[in-house]
Amino acid sequence: MISLNRSCFLNKTGISGSCSPFCGRQRAINPPASLKIVAAVNSNRDTNGSVVMESTLKEFRDGASVIDLDSTTAVAGGVHDVYGEDTATEDQFVTPWSISVASGYSLLRDPHHNKGLAFTDKERDAHYLRGLLPPAVISQELQVKKMMHIIRQYQVPLQKYMAMMDLQERNEKLFYKLLIDNVEEMLPIVYTPTVGEACQKYGNIFSRPQGIYISLKEKGRILEVLRNWPEKNVQVIVVTDGERILGLGDLGCHGMGIPVGKLSLYTALGGVRPSACLPVTIDVGTNNEKLLNDEFYIGLRQRRATGQEYAELLHEFMTAVKQNYGERILIQFEDFANHNAFDLLAKYGTTHLVFNDDIQGTASVVLAGIVAALKLVGGTLADHRFLFLGAGEAGTGIAELIALEMSKQTNMPVEETRKNIWLVDSKGLIVSSRMESLQQFKKPWAHEHEPIKTLLDAVNDIKPTVLIGTSGVGKTFTKEVVEAMASFNEKPIILALSNPTSQSECTAEEAYTWTGGRAIFASGSPFAPVEYEGELRVPGQANNAYIFPGFGLGLIMSGTIRVHDDMLLAASEALAAQVTPENFDKGLIYPPFANIRKISANIAANVAAKAYELGLATRLPQPQDLLKYAESCMYSPVYRGYR
Repeated sequence: MISLNRSCFLNKTGISGSCSPFCGRQRAINPPASLKIVAAVNSNRDTNGSVVMESTLKEFRDGASVIDLDSTTAVAGGVHDVYGEDTATEDQFVTPWSISVASGYSLLRDPHHNKGLAFTDKERDAHYLRGLLPPAVISQELQVKKMMHIIRQYQVPLQKYMAMMDLQERNEKLFYKLLIDNVEEMLPIVYTPTVGEACQKYGNIFSRPQGIYISLKEKGRILEVLRNWPEKNVQVIVVTDGERILGLGDLGCHGMGIPVGKLSLYTALGGVRPSACLPVTIDVGTNNEKLLNDEFYIGLRQRRATGQEYAELLHEFMTAVKQNYGERILIQFEDFANHNAFDLLAKYGTTHLVFNDDIQGTASVVLAGIVAALKLVGGTLADHRFLFLGAGEAGTGIAELIALEMSKQTNMPVEETRKNIWLVDSKGLIVSSRMESLQQFKKPWAHEHEPIKTLLDAVNDIKPTVLIGTSGVGKTFTKEVVEAMASFNEKPIILALSNPTSQSECTAEEAYTWTGGRAIFASGSPFAPVEYEGELRVPGQANNAYIFPGFGLGLIMSGTIRVHDDMLLAASEALAAQVTPENFDKGLIYPPFANIRKISANIAANVAAKAYELGLATRLPQPQDLLKYAESCMYSPVYRGYR
């Protein structure tokens, strides 16, 4: 046994890194003294031709890494970038560390470091790959071109989704490079609307686990479960309990497709490192009889736990996350049912860094679209009347953020600005005479008015200038409703936000046709451009992906410890500011997704600035140029050279 001096791997090469995963200041990284690497070298190598590495695993089993990680926290509350990959510039060489130096066949099976045929001849010799790959060496750009050609051959979106998920499991950097370079084409595949179908059929297409599954079986052991996750520097968790997946209802454990998809966008659109992202599904059962009787269902086969049993499991999870990852771990709640979503946000908003994308993210992106639309129709927020179909998480969340922004602009109490906003639920217009029977989150929207049962009657009576659909029920913006909007608005703003496409309140073509081409339209899921009377109308997409990746990056890079409503307003303002005159000429109220990385950087900078202003940021001193700093923090999927 020959003990290899650690300088052979690290010191000798002069790895250049920084004081945190995001910081731009360079320093030399010296590995911890406890790093022990022993190589068993003899004349009889294993069949891979690789050097067998033995590591001290006691620390790993106890919840630490193979190395004794420095307890000093970095910008996002995590540990230092010991191996230098995240902080080295793209032209610097890095070491493909796993538990040991990945080499040979294992390197080709490691999605974090695999480069396929892009390994150079020198790398193939250094890492025992000679003969394990065909002789050709091709670039990452050519690999992207080839993969796009393959994916475009599939006619069914779900097949494209499966091909992308398979690529993510084989070659992480190629997956993100392809997604970033083709974001407008691939976003509907890796996220809505295709991810909805993927969740519905998750048991059938499930091949290997992604993320962490925490079920009632793990109650009392959640901290131990979290420590089973191999990445220790987690900065953002997206968690769901699968009870309200998009507009599709209770999908139980099959809801994991949502956290996986959201976190893919955190990396591709917001530049958060893949290793810093953790998808989690809380499995408390399902009330979906079809799934309970499905032989391929992968979750607990029992009806949903509720009440104290549910609350105790969630509390143990929230406590364990903070204990394992620190104060600055961002927890994004996703697709919880209304009755739990509001309670969780209220309960943990003061003790954890939490964000509900359905309530807060949707609100921020819709407010941005409305602010942009005002440049086309004129007036301020206070000059307009808003009518919502749907009074759940999304509807009330959007309404509240509009009221807050209106209050900020007019210096009126938010109780007054709410009076410009009306909501219709399944029982009709929300009015004060219904107060006793209303859920708590609906009560602020119960105004003095006679009861109205139908949306059409509400439109004719309230005469809104902005109609917003968050009902989760398709085809509810009927021809009569849309024509009524057009009868008293020169440019009616119609936002059909329910996902997936099949649940949209109306289509883009219907909105343009029924308003004589005058509608300013946006939807939650994408619609193709519509030609109306010789003019091409490009519908906007009020996709949360505009907001949450940049919002999360802003929180992480500033070390923010709590989310404040003013940060959501800051994100909306940053997004609205990215809409150009050329976009307005096409009727767009959102910028093209092709510029999403730039958009996310601007949102991150605005959010971070607000966090510093509110005294909630812990990364000090504040960077002088937050936009440049945000751009420097963003993960790049470009292949790295291996020493």
